[in-house]
Amino acid sequence: MARPDFPKTLLEFQRQFATEQACADYLVASRWPDGFRCPRCDHQRAFLIAGRAVWQCANRSCRHQVSLRSGTVFERSTTPLTTWFWTAFLVATDKRGLSALLLQRQFGVTYKTAWLMLHKLRRAMVSASRQTLSGEIEMDETWVGGPQPGVRGSRQLRGRNAALVIVAIERRGKGSGRVRMEVIADFRGKTMLDFARRNIAAGSTLYTDGLTGYRLLGRSGYTHVPETQGNIRKGAKHVVPRADRAMGNLKQWLLGTHHGVSREHLQAYLDEFVFRHNRRGSPMAAFQTLLGLGAQRDPAPLAVIRHASDLRKFPIAP
Repeated sequence: MARPDFPKTLLEFQRQFATEQACADYLVASRWPDGFRCPRCDHQRAFLIAGRAVWQCANRSCRHQVSLRSGTVFERSTTPLTTWFWTAFLVATDKRGLSALLLQRQFGVTYKTAWLMLHKLRRAMVSASRQTLSGEIEMDETWVGGPQPGVRGSRQLRGRNAALVIVAIERRGKGSGRVRMEVIADFRGKTMLDFARRNIAAGSTLYTDGLTGYRLLGRSGYTHVPETQGNIRKGAKHVVPRADRAMGNLKQWLLGTHHGVSREHLQAYLDEFVFRHNRRGSPMAAFQTLLGLGAQRDPAPLAVIRHASDLRKFPIAP
């Protein structure tokens, strides 16, 4: 079954996915774009059991049954597919994103259901086969966490529940290309190099400030161009302006849409920001990508999502 064209407007979305059946047909095409394959015997034919969203393998020696939602982010969810599709559409196409509280009000679900749906979709936003950044890359780091009233300077970092986040973003002329963001443990060179190796192609040129933690990059297959950052308050220009802009947009989004997030779940929100940023030129296509990834992503149980045990974890910074 060919996957339908993705909707280009809100009205097109309403017409295309007005019923459960329309959503189910699209989900079938997203889950099995090359045709059904039995997960048990790899047989390529199946038939739909009447009255149930269940496919049964046509191999007489197998007869394995597969639910349309099993093995996807929708598994064990009793929420209608129409609500799932609306949520995915708004998350993928609205640059402000969607908070659990707003989702609760708009669709009449419980806050727990809204929160869980959004976190399941965030886990579908990271593709294991995504390409690394390449070319000219800016790297920088920042603290994400509110200031302590009455405390100034470096003492702000003592004992606060802050998270250290690193960002890498491609230079595309005067603009920005793709971005990667991660919560990291510290400023050490090994930490910075580990992030670079997982997210940036070897041979790329990396622009950073003068932080000593970046020194290993130039000895590890990258061209490293460090620059000393002047005093920004006195008018000095940012040495990594694209990275600084991305971090500023991230913090505005976290506060404006979500009014702050917990540290243990921060990586999931970073993944959402990266997903939307990297597809900002084609937000409607992002909906198709998200549904396709969600249909091929193993589900995360509530217990795992609640404690964020599947995300990269680091101790709270001193």
